Amino acid sequence: MRVATAAELSGVVRDPQGAPVPGVMVSVATGQPSWTRTVFSGEGGAYRVRELPEATAFELRLRRIGWKDQSRAEVAPGRRDWVIEPETDATAVAAQLPANRWYHLLLQRIQDPQQREVFVRQCTYCHQQGSWATRRQRSPEEWQKIFLLMGRMGAFLPNELKAELPEHFNAAYASETAVPALTQGLGSPGFEPPPPAEVRRAVVDEWQLGHQASMQHDIVMHPDGRVYSVDMAQDQLYRLDVRDGKAVRESWKLPDAGLPLGGMFGGGRDAKTPSNAGSHVGPHSLQVAPDGTLWITLALGNRLARFDPASEQFTLVETHEGWYPHTLRFDPRGRIWYTLAASNHVGMYDPATGQHERIRLPARSFGQAVALRMLPFWIWLSKHVDLRGNAAGAGEGMTLPVPYGIDVGPDGVIWLTQLNEHRLGRVDPDTFEVEMIDTPFTGPRRLRFDSQGQLWIPGFSAGLIARFDPETRAFQSWELPIEPQGSDVPYALNVDRRTDTVWICGTNSDTLIRFEPASETFTVYPLPTRVTYTRELDFDAQGRVWTSNSNAPTWQIEGGFPRVLRLDPHGGDPAARIARKESSE
Repeated sequence: MRVATAAELSGVVRDPQGAPVPGVMVSVATGQPSWTRTVFSGEGGAYRVRELPEATAFELRLRRIGWKDQSRAEVAPGRRDWVIEPETDATAVAAQLPANRWYHLLLQRIQDPQQREVFVRQCTYCHQQGSWATRRQRSPEEWQKIFLLMGRMGAFLPNELKAELPEHFNAAYASETAVPALTQGLGSPGFEPPPPAEVRRAVVDEWQLGHQASMQHDIVMHPDGRVYSVDMAQDQLYRLDVRDGKAVRESWKLPDAGLPLGGMFGGGRDAKTPSNAGSHVGPHSLQVAPDGTLWITLALGNRLARFDPASEQFTLVETHEGWYPHTLRFDPRGRIWYTLAASNHVGMYDPATGQHERIRLPARSFGQAVALRMLPFWIWLSKHVDLRGNAAGAGEGMTLPVPYGIDVGPDGVIWLTQLNEHRLGRVDPDTFEVEMIDTPFTGPRRLRFDSQGQLWIPGFSAGLIARFDPETRAFQSWELPIEPQGSDVPYALNVDRRTDTVWICGTNSDTLIRFEPASETFTVYPLPTRVTYTRELDFDAQGRVWTSNSNAPTWQIEGGFPRVLRLDPHGGDPAARIARKESSE
């Protein structure tokens, strides 16, 4: 995408009677792989898509819930007015709604609060729940096959709940009951109102990255302004450079370390690799080191990888003990701290000295502790014996603690979440002593510190965010403003430390959510692509928010391709960015 001589597309969106329609998402797409820019129509129906390639025709899409989707091919830049009609077909309107709205119908049918929490935490592990692909009517046998596959990918459900869920799924998602429930008030002025004026100033850019068998898992913004992303399903590292009015995509294949498909978990009769995956090492999380290199956790390879952007070469480091390196962060001494999700460890690696430490975290019970000690044996056995028909293969065993998010406080102390056990962990960076703290909410996931040393945590299965003070050990929480309450699953959050604004993944609602701690106010930004499952967030120098669409499987995403996306809450207005910068100084 080059915009050396920039064009624009502008106009007004009206209804058939000539009245302006605010809040319409106007998206223009071009190129292969595609780049899409989305703006919102304002109060008077006006829209303006700026900085488009000159002399290029675009695909255009108009979209607002409750109005007929409209698409146009070969639209040239210039002045273009559009007429958009109300959607009167209730089934079509229900299909426009984000996954969380359908998901709520299912949650209402699970009466036991503990079972409901387990379901939320386990059944939205990798993909949206309530999306078009999950709403199909299936036989009990088909549902049980899905539960078996879920268990093989690490999602565990109690037997009693698995027995009840097929009926719950089919009843909740039956169109004859779901559509009327979801479209109450259709046609009234209060049905799906437009987003507020502040949201309508935003601009969203999306770049396709990878292909239909890819999974863009985590991203990171490099200080040089380029974005890196890891494709966990295809062992690729991607770089997206959108500086200077152009978009350049590059990729590198990670070394396979001599491992089979599936990595340390593959090569046997019970290999847990999806049929379209090409992963030997499974890159998961990545961060920029103080020297500008990138470090990556290789979840399936039980290794860390270093990538030098200058030489474009990889170096692998074995972890030796523990399983499934997950999320990593750097401490003030340049040491890497990372969670080992499958074996309940935290690892520390010092690139300067080669020192490598593994710290075993406390399990909640004696049974968990024994099971974790037995993990290497079960992985070995699975390579020689077909375990798919037994309880372990079906995901019917006990739930194990999963060290997940990790961050480093201003004082150098390491904090992490233990997802299934609803705990925080504190690790002393010098003595490696561990302290575990129960959270007053469920599903703590990817956590981040702000500039004041306060720790922000998303409650994945609780539908909230929380602030934790490491000094006083006090928690304060806020429910997400996504309706219906409890239907979203905030996978991650990040804090823009220049302003201490908290940004949250609306992982099940196709949104990004901003929270201002000083005023305790939320702002919800709808995203233009349906089935946008977000996992990690980062910021650029202009205060724009970056994330990736990481739904797995990828084919469930609208359009069938993973995307890296950027949300500019100021809509490209330099004055707004200057004001923002001054307010943070």
